This record gives sequence, C-alpha cells and structure tokens, in this order.
Amino acid sequence: MSRKALITGAVRGIGAAIARALQQDGCRVAVTYHRNDVAAASFQEETGIPVYKWDVADYAACVEGVAKVAADFGGPVEILVNNAGITHDSMFHKMGPEDWRAVIDTDLISCFNMTRQVIVAMREAGFGRVINISSINAQKGQMGQTNYSAAKAGMIGFTKALALESAGRGITVNAVAPGYIATDMVAAVAPEILAKIVAQIPAGRLGQPGEIAEIVRFLASDRAGFVTGSTLTANGGQYLA
Repeated sequence: MSRKALITGAVRGIGAAIARALQQDGCRVAVTYHRNDVAAASFQEETGIPVYKWDVADYAACVEGVAKVAADFGGPVEILVNNAGITHDSMFHKMGPEDWRAVIDTDLISCFNMTRQVIVAMREAGFGRVINISSINAQKGQMGQTNYSAAKAGMIGFTKALALESAGRGITVNAVAPGYIATDMVAAVAPEILAKIVAQIPAGRLGQPGEIAEIVRFLASDRAGFVTGSTLTANGGQYLA
C-alpha cells in the first residue's frame, strides 16, 4: 500500500534525505519549507516530490497547508515527520525574547500545529505514524542553546504523551535524536569548533543525513507497529541517554 507522507522543513539536509528514503519505499511524499526558494526548486526538480511553502510556526498556515496537501494526495496524511527546525544561539543572559520565541515556535509549537491537522484522520483510519526529529542537545543540553535544547526536549515529552493517547488507535509516535550530522547547519560552524565537536564523538566522524533517514524509514513502516513513545538516538556514541 502506498502511504501518504508529509515531512516538514525537508528541501535540504536530514529532511530531504528522509523524503527520498520514503519515496524509495513507495510512499507518496510531500515536503514543506519556509524560506529557501532556490533549494526548494532544486529539490523538486531533482526528486519530483511536490514542495509546499508555509511557516509551520503559524497555526492557520498549517491548517490551510495540510488541507491542500491532503487534497492533492486525494486522502489524509498517514505519516507525518516533524523535522522543521531553526537555531538562534546565544548565551542565555544575552538572549532576547525574539530569539527565544522564534526557536520555540518553529521547533516545538510546530509539532502541535502540524500534528493537530492529521491526528483525527489517523485515529479514524486506525493507522498513523508521527515521527519527531529532536536532538542530542535535548538530552544533554548545550551551552548557548537554551532555546533549542528546551524546544527539542519538549518534543520528546510531546512524543511520549501523544504515544500514550494514540497507541490504542494504531498510531505510533516516536522521536529521533540525532547527534552532529553533516548538514548545512553544521557546516556553518567554525572549522576549529567543528574539529573539537568531532573529537568528542567516539565514532570519530559526523553522522550522515541518510543514516537518520534509515531510522525514520523503519519507524514509518508497518514493521514498527509495536514501537511507540521511544526516542532513538543516533550520535556516534557522543551521549548515551
């Protein structure tokens, strides 16, 4: 059966790798993005996967956007991957409310905004997969990232509570907590700082987006029907939760 999958923030990096993996598994896939029109156009041309532009921090935009995706699919979303995320790093005593709220809204509030649009149909159908992309820094904390760590930790709590509510309806809800992955976001880190980060990873390297996509591919499949409320870590041994 061809499942209908929607991945947020997915025209680059981990999200794009997830979209390709689910497409390879025969899913009908759609992705969202917010700002990078060039990357979105390139991704759609390369993969043939439809791309939709809206801000997942905006509830009304999510209502309209998910309805449009479902209409284009010809049926409701069955697999939702909440991947969209941003960072605005600074030490907490220097952090302004705008940077705090922007990260909380995009990384955490978006989970409510998006999942609320699909959960009723999943319950009615007796099947659903909700997969939330959290972070190693949700588990261990990170200096300069109180906003990001709080948001990503909130995703894990959201995952556990919604899993309990949904298990009896055939819906699984899980989180993935990647460590440092070779994406554009990590590439923007100063080389000397990145070298120090890699030195702390027992595996001796950054992870690859495709490695995270393989975890999501399993969680999205029928094979993972007994896995729910879990947080799967993939960090090369950097932090053992």
